[in-house]
Amino acid sequence: MLGQASGQRVDLQRNRGLLVEAAGRLFGAGRSATMSEIAAEAGISSATAYRHFASVDDVLAAYRFEVGRELLEFSQKHQGRGLELLEAVCTKWVQLVIQHGESMIHTRSAEGYLARVKAGAYYLTVQADALRRPLGEAADALGIEHPGDEALFLWNGFFDPREIHDLLRSLDLEPEEVSARLVRTFTAALTGWSSSRT
Repeated sequence: MLGQASGQRVDLQRNRGLLVEAAGRLFGAGRSATMSEIAAEAGISSATAYRHFASVDDVLAAYRFEVGRELLEFSQKHQGRGLELLEAVCTKWVQLVIQHGESMIHTRSAEGYLARVKAGAYYLTVQADALRRPLGEAADALGIEHPGDEALFLWNGFFDPREIHDLLRSLDLEPEEVSARLVRTFTAALTGWSSSRT
């Protein structure tokens, strides 16, 4: 009986993972998909898909969480300090956005970024956790008071996946150039934002 329950948990986790991966593939290729299409891509039934996720947005949120978790692990393991750490984490984010394609830009909400972070949107809070140390160390390196959640707000404005893809496509920039320009502009914005608070 115990082995059966354990096997069911493994199946549940496997099916959930298959759905998340399928949504990433479909949306990452630049197409939208219904729950039935995601289920078909995952090789499971629609009924099973709906036992795991109530909507396509829920599947995409789970996908974004996995990407955010990858960023968090990178941030925690990186040995850099100050602005070097911030640049490394921001560059990693740009790489992840490119790697995961359009799947990173389909989660939209009427609420702003900070409101969703404060409400506990798990796919954003993991991203915020990945940024806390780099943002704090960057503020120290710049000699400014740490702007807290305001730094997250500014970061999101510059590093929104939709805007990263826009820079790559519309200006035909290389990924490294996008990262470098965004980091420089973001650090200048942090300094400007700090001076405007006093």
